[in-house]
Amino acid sequence: MNDRIGRRELIERGLVAAGGLVVAGGALAQTNTLRGRRTRRVVVWSEGTAPKNVYPSDINSAIAEGLSPLSSQGWDVSTASIWQPDQGLPEDVLDGADVLIWWGHQRHGDVKDELVSRIVKRVKDDGMGFIATHSAHYSKPLKSILGTPCGWQGGYIEDGSRVDLIVKAPRHPIARGVKDFTVPHTERYGDPFEVPKPETLIFDGTYTLPNGTKQNAQQGMTWTVGKGRVFYFQPGHETYPIYFQSEIQRVFQNGVRWAAR
Repeated sequence: MNDRIGRRELIERGLVAAGGLVVAGGALAQTNTLRGRRTRRVVVWSEGTAPKNVYPSDINSAIAEGLSPLSSQGWDVSTASIWQPDQGLPEDVLDGADVLIWWGHQRHGDVKDELVSRIVKRVKDDGMGFIATHSAHYSKPLKSILGTPCGWQGGYIEDGSRVDLIVKAPRHPIARGVKDFTVPHTERYGDPFEVPKPETLIFDGTYTLPNGTKQNAQQGMTWTVGKGRVFYFQPGHETYPIYFQSEIQRVFQNGVRWAAR
């Protein structure tokens, strides 16, 4: 069973041990029932391989922490990991998700094809939103959903470059309340990106390398695949605390709302 997260528990406990975040959601569930409103659900999945000195409870918990404002808006936020039974996504969890956020890096090949097929069906046939971030560009689910290799042909270089994100679609819901901002250090991925032409380029980016030279690469883009909405967001390398940055958290909050239609 996936663990649940809420604003109150985050304030009282902060990050907890790897394996998830736990909250009591009774009051919120009761409120939603009284209002006649179905609880919406987002599941944040990762593989447990991020360094603990940067992400003590792994990346899924860090992203979930940034989504805590959604809990007051009728959202149930939970975490899942490849280490859990059914690789964290048994049928009841996946079937109940309005949005699935995915971060993977070292264990792409270990994700079971049967699980990938269920994810693709939930997106294309049922309209579940799917958000892939950073090295999840090469995950089995994203490649299967988009039907392309999803590789960055410009390379992968971890040199601590700065990246300035430029909002290219300020009226898009994912960019709501977000202005141009900087991620101080990251691993850079270089265009071209082997994906279908995006419906919308939300964020473009300019890297500043340690030697001062510049390199451009797309940072955030969207597609509609079948009934589902898909968002890829490039920032998020595991050796830097990028997912704790307020602008990054705002992008994920907006992305979840958008992907869930």
